[in-house]
Amino acid sequence: MKIILFLVLLFLGSPAAAQNFAEHFRDSTLRLDYSFAGDSSHQAIYVDELSMSPRWYGRRQRLAELPLKGNGSITVCDAQSGDTLYRHSFSTLFQEWLATAEAKHTKKSFENVFLVPYPKHPVTIDIDLRDFHDQSIAHLHHRVSPDDILIRHLRQQTPYVTLQQAADTTRCIHIAYVAEGYMQDQMEEFLDDCRTAVDALFQHEPFTSMRDRFNIVALLSPSKDTDVSQPGKGIWLDTALDSHFDTFYSTRYLTTLHLKRLHDVLACTPYEHIIILANTAHYGGGGIFNSYNLSYTRGKNFRPVVVHEFGHSFGGLGDEYPYGDDDPMYFADTEPWEPNLTTSTKQPVKWQNLIDEGRAGLVEGGGYLKQGVWRGTENCRMRTNEEPDFCPVCQQALVRLIEFYTKE
Repeated sequence: MKIILFLVLLFLGSPAAAQNFAEHFRDSTLRLDYSFAGDSSHQAIYVDELSMSPRWYGRRQRLAELPLKGNGSITVCDAQSGDTLYRHSFSTLFQEWLATAEAKHTKKSFENVFLVPYPKHPVTIDIDLRDFHDQSIAHLHHRVSPDDILIRHLRQQTPYVTLQQAADTTRCIHIAYVAEGYMQDQMEEFLDDCRTAVDALFQHEPFTSMRDRFNIVALLSPSKDTDVSQPGKGIWLDTALDSHFDTFYSTRYLTTLHLKRLHDVLACTPYEHIIILANTAHYGGGGIFNSYNLSYTRGKNFRPVVVHEFGHSFGGLGDEYPYGDDDPMYFADTEPWEPNLTTSTKQPVKWQNLIDEGRAGLVEGGGYLKQGVWRGTENCRMRTNEEPDFCPVCQQALVRLIEFYTKE
């Protein structure tokens, strides 16, 4: 069985990855808005809108490598030479939805937004979506000219507060907190919740020892109503991002479908990774790799939940608990891309070094399934709220990812 090695170099045979950032890109961001649409039998990708904002807050090194494989990728190539200039990976709510029963009889579309460095010369963009068997299910190829007059120029509309400045703001990980369900007169409460979330995150290794590599801001995005929508209770509120519980009819799954609105709120601010804090006492949250995460704030589990969801959205870590064997997303014929889950017990497994050191093993159960998926330890922050730490497998994966973004 194919083992997907963490942080494997995924070049397309081009030397462009080693070239200087400034040779191909401006210090600006190209925002690409797409619609992902279809049902379980057919999927398609459509270009929606292109925008530009000043400054680029992503990485400027290892540009043609993927941090993790994810369920999809975006690739930027030089239109003339074909050289790969930039790659990034992601997962989407659309791909999760494809595993639900609803997708078997209903067609839907989902907004998706991606950020890439703004090119100096014409480029081609390739978007690839993959299923849970690692097979390509949809692909889009299109050309972008940096001089296109229809690329919208964004302006900052949302004020923000800097909560923590990185030691080197040119080589760091930019996190932005966004307020959801906080009215204008509740912004001090929001900032207090942000500080609580920051404190919670940096009480966990490896974030504690690598804290100076993170730059953190808080976006003061007011809502007309307080709290967030709970469709299962017939509660629909007017909030900044129109987030809601009951995603895919799961009571505690909290998401927003309005990614364009989210990125409009964030426009022209220093961000790459997004944490949305929801002003609600209803327990829940959600995290999507390289997209965003949402966490409730008004409950005893706020601190562990916001850290757990960041493990998903930033670290690409999979859930390590069984939740029900319906609509599975992990299969024996496909090794998960998530660095803390495996469907193979054949050595060497992806955390073999930790097994050899006696710090981890193979414990069955994870990825919502009781059997056929293995995790590294009995307990972890990705398994329960009560566990105070990330397990050695998750910590190792997070260290590698932080170094990917911040080291040469």
